[in-house]
Amino acid sequence: MPTRAALYFIPVYTRVPLKFGPEVLTSVICARVRLEVRTRDGSTAEGWGETPLSVQWVWPSALSYEERLGALMEFCRNLAFAWADFRVSGHPIEVGHAFLEERLPVLLGEFNQSRSEREPMPWLAALVCCSPFDIALHDAYGVLHNRPVYETYSADFMEADLSRYLEPAEGSRVSFLGRYPQEFLTPRRNRLVAWHLVGGLDPIEPSELTGAEPNDGYPVLLRDWIRRDGLKCLKVKLRGNDFWWDFERLVRVGRIALEEDVHWLSADFNCTVTDPSYVNEILDRLMLDYPRIFGMVLYVEQPFPYDLEANQIDVHSVAARKPLFMDESAHDWRLIRLGRKLGWTGVALKTCKTQTGALLSLCWAKAHGMTLMVQDLTNPMLAQIPHCLLAAHAGTIMGVETNSMQFYPQASAPEAVVHPALYTRKDGVVDLSSVTGPGFGYRLSEIPRRLPPPDVEAG
Repeated sequence: MPTRAALYFIPVYTRVPLKFGPEVLTSVICARVRLEVRTRDGSTAEGWGETPLSVQWVWPSALSYEERLGALMEFCRNLAFAWADFRVSGHPIEVGHAFLEERLPVLLGEFNQSRSEREPMPWLAALVCCSPFDIALHDAYGVLHNRPVYETYSADFMEADLSRYLEPAEGSRVSFLGRYPQEFLTPRRNRLVAWHLVGGLDPIEPSELTGAEPNDGYPVLLRDWIRRDGLKCLKVKLRGNDFWWDFERLVRVGRIALEEDVHWLSADFNCTVTDPSYVNEILDRLMLDYPRIFGMVLYVEQPFPYDLEANQIDVHSVAARKPLFMDESAHDWRLIRLGRKLGWTGVALKTCKTQTGALLSLCWAKAHGMTLMVQDLTNPMLAQIPHCLLAAHAGTIMGVETNSMQFYPQASAPEAVVHPALYTRKDGVVDLSSVTGPGFGYRLSEIPRRLPPPDVEAG
């Protein structure tokens, strides 16, 4: 059970801006957590977790960035005390699930009530604030048993099977009785194909350069990134409310991809589309006018509003054209079940929605024949390791999205001393071979990072 928690806030600044839907990210606060756990016989272990508090992604709003960030940081402080006082014992999936189901909704309700007439913080933001604690819980369990954490998701360690946590879709022949996460995980792959993010503000041709770009030894133009890192996969951020800009952006990036021997593209609309015909028309026009570029589009990501329950849009027509992946909407397996009913065919997993939730979502989606991807929250430092390990065990449609080296490469310099091939991309891949040992295999004692004093210590 958890007994003590320490919370650290680490600021990170981008070298170039990153556009999220209608907003722009130029800095982020990463929440890092140290969680101590104790067994019934008195043995103790320490685990670590980290997640960037990506305000623009978790809480799209007209509220100021400062107000939203302040709320997220304050909620993280509340969570530190709640986790340190959470007296539930068991496997981390059991403990994490209990916290997500029983404590987190109550804590969020109380927090929003305390803010009186201010805009309530959304559930996605609460999940992201909770995730470093949950990740640390899983890490601590692996450390406690001196095993890599992915070796503990089996009947040998778990008292309850998946039927305690998951329910099949109505009318399906799926059962979770006697089944454990290990059944749905693939053997670890140390080399993962890396997806590069083409942001909405990224210059892709020399004519777009303004002279204000950083001169720090890292590429700026898309071709230079492709050539330096040997990239084969490009994720293209789109606006979702400007048809011709989106279409032309896909065409321009697609032409560069063809010229530079890039194999795959994905289209990310970031929840800004409300009518499936918008996406369908872009895809149909692309198929007719630029069939080779259309063929390179491996999947389409989250065009529609992330509040799936409030926006139950039938998306079968989009999924008939290309695989359609839930991202912001995929908070948990229940929403994935609803998404599948509406026509979504794939799920983009993220550790920032908790390791527990990601694993349960993975199992539900795979059991029902849905395709998986693991998407980035521009994860630097420690956050990169659980993120890539999830992709290494998930059996994704193609590799992993990893873009912190584009936007704040120096932020991870201490971690890169120990895991150099995980914080840079070479020949189009990242390599996890250096990630070894118990828990998430951080090898934390070898990483020369000096942390600030804890913002909160609880327990």
